[in-house]
Amino acid sequence: MGRRLHGRGALFDTDPAGLAPRLVGLRPHQHRATPVEHPKELPFVLLTGGRGLGKSAVLGELRDAYKGHTPVASIDCEDVQFARPTGGRPLEAWSPVSQALLVVAEQLAEPVTGAGRITFPRLMSGLVAVAAGGWDDADSERIRREVERILLLNEGGSWVAGFAGRMAGRVTANVVSAVSGTGPLVASAIEATLESFSDSFVNRRQQRASAWWRAYPNAGADARRGLMLLSGHFRAGGTSREHAERYLVRALLADLTDAYAGMLPRMQRLGRPVVLVDNAHRAPGPGLVDAILRDRAEGIADQVVFVGGLRGTDRPVLRNAVRRTLAEVARRSDWAPDPAAPSSRALLVALPPLNPDDTLHLVGAACAVVPVPPQLPYATHRLTGGNPLGIVHLADSAAQNLPGAASLGELLTADVRLDDDRDARPTYLELLDRLVPADRLDELTVLAAAHDHDSACALAEALLPDDFGPADVRALQTRLVAEGLVEAPGRFVGDSFVRTLLLLRLHHRDADHGQWRQAHETLIRYYAHAADDDDPARARYRLHHELALGRSESAVAYLRDSFPTLDIRVWLRSLRFIASAPYFHAHDAEGHDFAARDDRRAAIALGRTDAEQVVPQGGDAVLHLRIRRLLHAVWQLTDPLALPDPKVCDRLRFELEQLSNLRPAGNALLWRASRDWPEDALAGRPLRVPDDDEDEPDGEA
Repeated sequence: MGRRLHGRGALFDTDPAGLAPRLVGLRPHQHRATPVEHPKELPFVLLTGGRGLGKSAVLGELRDAYKGHTPVASIDCEDVQFARPTGGRPLEAWSPVSQALLVVAEQLAEPVTGAGRITFPRLMSGLVAVAAGGWDDADSERIRREVERILLLNEGGSWVAGFAGRMAGRVTANVVSAVSGTGPLVASAIEATLESFSDSFVNRRQQRASAWWRAYPNAGADARRGLMLLSGHFRAGGTSREHAERYLVRALLADLTDAYAGMLPRMQRLGRPVVLVDNAHRAPGPGLVDAILRDRAEGIADQVVFVGGLRGTDRPVLRNAVRRTLAEVARRSDWAPDPAAPSSRALLVALPPLNPDDTLHLVGAACAVVPVPPQLPYATHRLTGGNPLGIVHLADSAAQNLPGAASLGELLTADVRLDDDRDARPTYLELLDRLVPADRLDELTVLAAAHDHDSACALAEALLPDDFGPADVRALQTRLVAEGLVEAPGRFVGDSFVRTLLLLRLHHRDADHGQWRQAHETLIRYYAHAADDDDPARARYRLHHELALGRSESAVAYLRDSFPTLDIRVWLRSLRFIASAPYFHAHDAEGHDFAARDDRRAAIALGRTDAEQVVPQGGDAVLHLRIRRLLHAVWQLTDPLALPDPKVCDRLRFELEQLSNLRPAGNALLWRASRDWPEDALAGRPLRVPDDDEDEPDGEA
């Protein structure tokens, strides 16, 4: 695999063979055959998951692994060439699917080891018929450009390449001349194209292919009529265009099947052709996927390996798809389609996050000549949750900014140069460009502080434009789920890594952090009515946001006063949630940054500020200071942007031990927490509440 592709061996392993070599029939990066898993019918493999999980990286590795060994084509459905036609071509003669088929065929045509170019006479004829539907007012030069590009699909690279090139030039001239005359334009173009086959004596297979369009519905065994109908259906749009596009896809696959037919081609061509479709949720992806699945369901077989990247997992058109985890397809996929469900021809493979060892290797590779703090890889894994894009960008930032940067927060705010031809930008902005919808970045930046729909609406009303209302809030939340971002109780943005990046952007939107303060003040007011509620799950939201603004007094008082009476599991969860408040470096009274680094939490946790504290009159001074130290210890150790401090871990253990002596009924739980929490913090894991019910929606992420 590539230098930065880790944790994906189930796809690329050679001994035993992973999913890719079992489908293609070739070992990656080698011209050595391997047994295929599905000799008769192939699944359309779709790699699923949210943004940043490495779908594009996997497809890129597949392209590099097989390019030059077997025909390979790769498209990105988010590429601008699939968004709109260029060169003056009208929409009635262009679609994302027709453009994709042209681009795919151009790549598949390239010669590979041991075999020459593949020609696409069926597809070429169909694309000329489609393009001709937009030549009514076209100048001859535009027609010439379009025709020449399409006709190159039928140009082989054999010893008669010179003749083929001259023939293509002659056909181009004939087509331009035909459509510039007085006869029916589309019919003239089709007539000139089909005549090129009958004039050609170099390839009888191409002449046979010209008859393929006779089977088009209602063509009456007349290829010219079939292509005329194809052109008309395409121009009609709607379901008629989808019908025409399906036949264009079928033409591509028929040409590929023809290229592999016969004894000599089978001996020359090792491995199946590969088509890679990134961002398949965007046009032309859905049209390509639907056409292929439907044809395969109807028994129209092909031997093309289709692998796509699909953002999210739940698509209505794929409701019957076979679903597997990456680990489940490592040795065999056990894929078997349902004859009654075309979408079951799809095999959805969920890409998992990377594990801590993968993170360690990625950071180590990027920082080979830079001294790395020993806790950095595990803190990186905790922050990113194993998101490959996040790990790689942070590793790049570490390589460029260490030893100057002292925390993950500083690595995120430091500039990183990802390519030589791009200016350096803050790392967190580079990540947000890839991890969240660009058209909703500003709204998500504000709503990331919310916990549910209602609190998000409160933020939207206070800080977002008037035209962004409750319906927009709900639509945005639905969109996040559809794009594969995880849901989490108590968080409007469920993915903790994305949420952290959005909050970092909120904090840095203005010099005095005004919007940051406004967002948290809004939520403090929203939850203020819950301060006297009996439900601690609501009261602690207010304390969480007060702590985010650096005000810890109310949180200390609440935890101190509730410690003797609250169930210990609930109390520990309250402590953990309140202390999960985002923390960014300290500010002065006006909200401006201090010039020097200043994280006061460690000093408070270690008791260095105890002497300065005024304990509430009549209160238990020892318990008050212990709770204060404990709160700041958990706050520092669970901060995803900070490296855990071993001294603070020791203090956390001591404070929980001491508290366990004060609650005999909760002694065992507090004692276990005193052992588990420091260990979890140093290992980069979330703090575990002993015997916690993980399904309880108590507002924690």
